[in-house]
Amino acid sequence: MYDIYRPKPTPQRTPVAIRPPGPKPGPPQEPVVRRRQSCEPEPKPIMRRRAKSLSSSTEEHTCRNVQVRFVDSLGLELEDVKLFKASEDPMVPVHVITRLLASSELASRKKLELSLPYFQPSFPDNMRAEAGFLKRLCQQRVCLEQVFCSELGIIGTVQVLNLAYEKEVTVRYSFTDWKCSAESKASWISTVHRDGPDPESDMFRFHLPVPPFILQPGAMLQFAICYRVRGFEFWDNNGGCNYKLTCQTYKLTVPGECEDSLVHFI
Repeated sequence: MYDIYRPKPTPQRTPVAIRPPGPKPGPPQEPVVRRRQSCEPEPKPIMRRRAKSLSSSTEEHTCRNVQVRFVDSLGLELEDVKLFKASEDPMVPVHVITRLLASSELASRKKLELSLPYFQPSFPDNMRAEAGFLKRLCQQRVCLEQVFCSELGIIGTVQVLNLAYEKEVTVRYSFTDWKCSAESKASWISTVHRDGPDPESDMFRFHLPVPPFILQPGAMLQFAICYRVRGFEFWDNNGGCNYKLTCQTYKLTVPGECEDSLVHFI
């Protein structure tokens, strides 16, 4: 009864110490990866960078095939290599020799002279003015009328009898004494009307080109004229001797005021 009416006092709890608040946490840090201790070798990347000093086989092949060429605006080579034998003299171009001679003559205060080539015909250059021209024309049906020689070549005129409307006039020529030959077609110019019983004729013009390397003293040009009409051929070959022109030269004295400009031009 005593324990009931007089209960035992409540036991006191031990006070708990309270920790003061700490500072605010900072930004999250990246986790530190620690290498694992293992006997296996560390893996290496599959792709490796090639050293700059080393070149691949493709680059080596490309570098070996590189060639340098020097060309002009037309794509022609500017360099030409020629090997000469001990007994072979190199050929110097004519224009180079001419310039050297002109310079030496000017240096020695001599008059500058040029040797110019031209073709001299061995027949009268104006056949129309010769006696019997019309008679020859009626007999041969074709006849050389006149020739003009210049640095551009040989220009000539021909007369043929007007036997039909369709006609063709060609000139066969050769620089090699007929070892080889070529043909040049003449072009119609006009019709020659005559009074009385004299027949009517047509005039044609032809041009024979002369290459520069042909212009050497002694070179010869031969030609003959062919007239085709109505399926027939009529020839004028100067009575079987052909028309011949021989290359010759003549001296030309250059005026003093033109010497300097001429040397630079050559």
